[in-house]
Amino acid sequence: VQLQASGGGLVQAGGSLRLSCAASGRTFSNYPMAWFRQAPGKEREFVAAISWGGGVTYYADSVKGRFTISRDNAKNTVYLQTDSLKPEDTAVYYCASFDSRGWAGTLMASPARYDSWGQGTLVTVSS
Repeated sequence: VQLQASGGGLVQAGGSLRLSCAASGRTFSNYPMAWFRQAPGKEREFVAAISWGGGVTYYADSVKGRFTISRDNAKNTVYLQTDSLKPEDTAVYYCASFDSRGWAGTLMASPARYDSWGQGTLVTVSS
């Protein structure tokens, strides 16, 4: 599956951005999806995941209550609504497609379980 992320930009602390990830190729609706991020000099970290049907979600503690992951299978798109942004949210955000249809609980946070990645979209939060 090919993934194209968009929606990043420069925003002040407390602001919001809506990231989008458009998929093509493999049947999008069959697989859970996730967002990861990577700040300069740091390892890639899990942000949020959503089941293939959208009914189950999982968030990193650092974004819980501020970010919302959703998907529209008719549009082959997954979204990440980011609210109450903080300077520490500054990173390149990547969308990724899980390697199987099933939900894997806390293993959804493991980058190794994702077999397709988008190119990333930069989010910069100024203080």
